[in-house]
Amino acid sequence: MAMRLHRRKFLRGAGVACALPFLECMTPTAVAADAAKPPKRICFIYFPNGVGLPPEENPHHKDWSWFPNGSGEDYQLTNSLKPLEDYRRDISILGGLSHPLSRRILGHAAGDTWLTGGDVRGSSYKNRISVDQLAARTLGEATRFPSLSLSTDGGVGYKSRVSTLSFDANGKPVPSEHRQREIFERYFALGGGATTKQRRKSLKKKKKIVDLILEDSRRMKKMLGGQDNQTMDQYMTALSIVEGQVIRNEKWLDIPMEEIDSSNLNLNTDVTIDPQSYIRATIDLMVLGFQTDLTRVMTYMLAREDGMGFGENFPNLALGIEKGHHTISHDKAKDHWVEWGRYDAWLASQFAYLLKRLKETHDQHGPLLDSTLVLYGSACSSTHNARNYPLVLAGGKSMGVKHGGYHVFEEKHTPMSNLFVSMLKATGAPSETFADSTGPLPAVFE
Repeated sequence: MAMRLHRRKFLRGAGVACALPFLECMTPTAVAADAAKPPKRICFIYFPNGVGLPPEENPHHKDWSWFPNGSGEDYQLTNSLKPLEDYRRDISILGGLSHPLSRRILGHAAGDTWLTGGDVRGSSYKNRISVDQLAARTLGEATRFPSLSLSTDGGVGYKSRVSTLSFDANGKPVPSEHRQREIFERYFALGGGATTKQRRKSLKKKKKIVDLILEDSRRMKKMLGGQDNQTMDQYMTALSIVEGQVIRNEKWLDIPMEEIDSSNLNLNTDVTIDPQSYIRATIDLMVLGFQTDLTRVMTYMLAREDGMGFGENFPNLALGIEKGHHTISHDKAKDHWVEWGRYDAWLASQFAYLLKRLKETHDQHGPLLDSTLVLYGSACSSTHNARNYPLVLAGGKSMGVKHGGYHVFEEKHTPMSNLFVSMLKATGAPSETFADSTGPLPAVFE
């Protein structure tokens, strides 16, 4: 007979205590498992500098404009969002949404308000709580950590050029985390009575967490049923793969990053980095966090606005484009739209990877994607234009979301905060209003 486990059971090794994914043996009866409601999760992914939107009269418009051709369910993706083609039934592309208080400020500063709808015009800087932190007040009651704020650069940055998406109840930025080893150790090697001295010793010996907990996992697997054994095998494999990529990425992250003038940005850096591997390792950490129910609220800022931070180099390092992202957004060269579109497509492929991982990773209720709402987008449409944000909403099949279409909303009647009101309601953290909302978002939510 298979053993019964407590939901908060850990696998232990020298200096580590690792959380488990959900296993069938963690529920007392099959009836209870069927009756249990799936956990509801919310996630936000941000990229800076807007997207390529060639004018309709431009020959590149049809192929490289970020927003699709057509509308409704019959829309046609351009090359810029082609990586999302396999997920049409899992996504809704949203046009026309923006924050009213941010529409007349420099687009880069609007990044501070993407999840807040706050007022950062002038010198007063009256930002608000971000939607993820509001959701965490409710969803965080059921998890070890209320939320997880991630970015490529870490910290908070500074006003109008933040390096985090999250803001507390006073409108103050919540520091983001970016060093993958520290994230991995903090959230997946939780201590649990094991000593820091032991863990430091094992790190010096280059012992991976999966090696340290292997004996305990083998002992546990002997007492598990067939499906739980399979789940454990998949989890241990994922844990090992993620940590391996974290180790490979550490060389880059150990190099200190100074604030620089983007006009003097050196794109011929000697830093060896594979940005796709770095981003996808962070995504894998996020999926592990959802899988083990460490948190149900996450944000991830892929790069900072205005050419700042590591992300400015990504087009050069990932695609061989000899310009930074911010530079591309201002460029007037003949091949400008193709370069920008290629990078938009590269970013979309990272988002597609997140959808893939959430769809192929299951808990007892099914794919994680079905119970996770993910919003992907930016606070600019084209360069410095804080209107008509490029947005893709994904997931939430079991949360009353109707996907499959491209919806364009009227700016005058539908602020972006209406989307947040509907997202909060769908996740079980309802709020009648958020920032300058006028109601829920029509068309997408039931």
